[in-house]
Amino acid sequence: MATEIAGIKIPDSKIANEATELIREATDDLIFHHSRRVFVWGALQGANRGLTFDAELLYVSALFHDLGLTEAYRDNAQRFEIDGADEARTFLLAHGVDGDKARIAWEAIALHTTPEIPAHMAPEIALVTAGVELDVLGIGYHDVTDETRAAVVAAHPRPDFKNNILQAFNDGITRRPATTFGNVKADVLAAYTDGYVRPNFVDVIKNSAWAE
Repeated sequence: MATEIAGIKIPDSKIANEATELIREATDDLIFHHSRRVFVWGALQGANRGLTFDAELLYVSALFHDLGLTEAYRDNAQRFEIDGADEARTFLLAHGVDGDKARIAWEAIALHTTPEIPAHMAPEIALVTAGVELDVLGIGYHDVTDETRAAVVAAHPRPDFKNNILQAFNDGITRRPATTFGNVKADVLAAYTDGYVRPNFVDVIKNSAWAE
């Protein structure tokens, strides 16, 4: 694999290399290449925004951010973001990373589908979300040049990515639909899972145990 993509050096520490091996084995091509792109996009946006960040921490956070979509986690009752966040924190602590950095990684992954709030937090948290937004939603697409985008996609291809990532989202959460309440993934189940009924916040309030 490339050690530098579009001018961004891929971290080559023991922690980074072991994280790469772990995620490569645990995920398919779709999630692995997406996760590596998220790191590169995030690092590029960090440079664009003049942010100082820990590249290794950003890299591990980006790699783990969609781990919860894989088969191993699909039958639990928590949001897939928390699955990846928990595993990243456990991984970092086991490798001697201090608790504050492990917390930042947890927050970066847990919040990566929450709009706007991550941008006001630690740089690594903001940049995981920025990388995800660029790769999945196209937010910030024009913040990088055509040549840069081509270089990143050449290193980590995205064949039929829009359809494939939507299917991956659905597959990762369709057996735990309650976890989509109040977040954007409800839109995925509404489109891809037959019989899904979107929870309604107003109904939750009106049907609560309170008399008034």
